[in-house]
Amino acid sequence: MSVLSDLRTLLRLPGFRRLFTVRLVSQAGDGAFQAGLAAVLFFSPENAGTAADVAGGFAIMFAPFVFAPFVGVMLDRWRRRQVLLWANIARGLVTAFAALAMLLWGGTWVVAAIGLVALSLNRFILSGLSAGQPLIIETDANALRAQLACSGGEEKAGADEQSKQHEPPLDGRELLLTANAIVPTMGTGAYGVGLGVGVFLALFVTEGRGRDAAVLALGAILMLAAATLALRLRPTQLGPEHPATTPIRDDIAVVLSDMGRGARYLMDRRTPAQGLAAMAAHRFLFGIVFIAAILISRNLLNPGDLDAGIATFGAIMGMIGVGGGIAVVITPTLSRYTGPQVWVALMLSLAAASQALLALSYARWVILACALLLGTAAQAAKIAVDTIVAKDTHDEFRGRAFAFYDLLFNAAFTGAAVFAAFTVPDTGWSHILFWGMAAAYLGAAALVYFRATRTPAEIDPAAYTAPTP
Repeated sequence: MSVLSDLRTLLRLPGFRRLFTVRLVSQAGDGAFQAGLAAVLFFSPENAGTAADVAGGFAIMFAPFVFAPFVGVMLDRWRRRQVLLWANIARGLVTAFAALAMLLWGGTWVVAAIGLVALSLNRFILSGLSAGQPLIIETDANALRAQLACSGGEEKAGADEQSKQHEPPLDGRELLLTANAIVPTMGTGAYGVGLGVGVFLALFVTEGRGRDAAVLALGAILMLAAATLALRLRPTQLGPEHPATTPIRDDIAVVLSDMGRGARYLMDRRTPAQGLAAMAAHRFLFGIVFIAAILISRNLLNPGDLDAGIATFGAIMGMIGVGGGIAVVITPTLSRYTGPQVWVALMLSLAAASQALLALSYARWVILACALLLGTAAQAAKIAVDTIVAKDTHDEFRGRAFAFYDLLFNAAFTGAAVFAAFTVPDTGWSHILFWGMAAAYLGAAALVYFRATRTPAEIDPAAYTAPTP
């Protein structure tokens, strides 16, 4: 079944369409917000001139991973639609205050502190979107299947019967595979659009304090719009189906034990834990490349010209986004022939090739070509890992599974910042650095290809549920 056929079926599901719209607008706001934050932290005259400076700002942007262990537990207790609603409202208001602070005071570290709050709230939003998607697809697909069965009874014959034969099957698992390819990738595309509009505002529309304030204000508007769109979903539509009944005041006390049970579940289930480990390794390496790209844009290709540095970095991010678009086209079709684990290994190998090419030259066209390859590999691998985690995890553990995903994602990026502070030169480029990156990616690919389990272990989820007091 083609990707377009699956997409047409998905778009017939009203709940999916609404959740999809919330994601697109929310992530566009995140892109605009992070464009403003990056301009403040990485491309202002007084900041980010060295690898240590960039790594410090990078760590600030990803430090909120410390909240991730609490996110999944709450998503398995709170109505996930309500999380999307109120987290977007709070994030929009905080971002609006950051814009006002930048305009009035120009306080870099004030904006950075406010950014920590906004990015922490984003942890809830992204995990809630991912945790709610499998349930809403399954529920809507079952409802549409029943509707089609009622409207296409025995009186349908001839041409109608032939038409039914071409109707795409409403298989929730198959649709989830396509959704995991399309939704995060389109979300990344929306993020790229928000980022691109933010860069455009920063370069061509405003200047001085007003530049950064305008970009942050755009992010706030989009975040509040996403909150409004979340109201189109019913409060219970995203689950959880069986929320915990313990009072909220007791939730914090059981977070660590719940996460411990969730970790044991994922490890014993095997495939989700292996997918998370592969993605964490990839994100660690990608984080190093990301920091190097900032330094290359600022100090190597455009020394002394911050506006040109922003434009170059925007072009690099644009090529990464184009690569993500390629990934959404090829992954749902080709990964069905290889299986998700082999597909992850192939994409890690493609990432290794991109780093080997970059080790040979830092010419602008080479950097952009490598960004395209790395963007394709990164998004294609993520699609496969998203599918593994969503498909092989029972619903009562999905919130914690995606919270672990979020934790490892951000911990890997923060670890990359620490590593880069000591290993990446201030110009962002060296032969040794990128040959080492290529070798690390290739080693990760080999581990996934030769050691990863292809099917999940059969376990009883009830064995990992907290005992009833």
